[in-house]
Amino acid sequence: MRIFGISLTLGGLFVSTGGLASPPLAASGSGSADRLLLPPTAKVGDETFGELTARWWRWAEHMPIAPYLDPDGRLCEFYQDGPVWFLAGTDGSFNARRRCVVPKERHILVPVINMLHSSVVRRNGSPPTTPCNVLQGRAAVNNDRLGSAVVLIDGMRVSDVARYRVRSDGCFQLEPGSDASLISAADGYWLLIEPLPAGRHTLVVGANYAADEAGYGRMVQNFEYVLDVGGKTDEL
Repeated sequence: MRIFGISLTLGGLFVSTGGLASPPLAASGSGSADRLLLPPTAKVGDETFGELTARWWRWAEHMPIAPYLDPDGRLCEFYQDGPVWFLAGTDGSFNARRRCVVPKERHILVPVINMLHSSVVRRNGSPPTTPCNVLQGRAAVNNDRLGSAVVLIDGMRVSDVARYRVRSDGCFQLEPGSDASLISAADGYWLLIEPLPAGRHTLVVGANYAADEAGYGRMVQNFEYVLDVGGKTDEL
């Protein structure tokens, strides 16, 4: 969710109403996916998990088409560089099934459900219209009220998605170096997946907020990725 002024936008982007989310596109398998995940304290290279989430937001906000609007995976390869490959949720208005080719030896960062709050900041030395600590507090509101979260990787369930709550390292600029930019704080539930073996893999996410009148809506996420690691496979 991205909040600027009084407008509501989400990374999943759209506030929708509904009940508890659940994975719509695959059944749960046996075993645990936890061994495939890095903890929230992890780094990839010199970047902390929080710094990676800030970079994800810059990537999402500056794509020619928002990646959370991707219907089928056609936007997967845009602006992907570095050791971490970014995946996106939805805007909350549809269930997505996407297929992507991911290079080998890339970590994969995916938002389960998340929120961003932003405020205008200018180069003339004036402070942002909203202080960083206030933005951080607002970004936390819905994430304090997670309704449910279920994630399957290759049919194996992540045992405790709530453990993977990650906040940005303070506030960051969405448009570094510009005359007028946005200072932002991010908060949410993210998975940082170890590089997967070559071949076909599946990722299924279902989550929702239960914020009601105390927050910014009961956003719902339901999406699935088919990931061809190392090159496209013939399997469907």
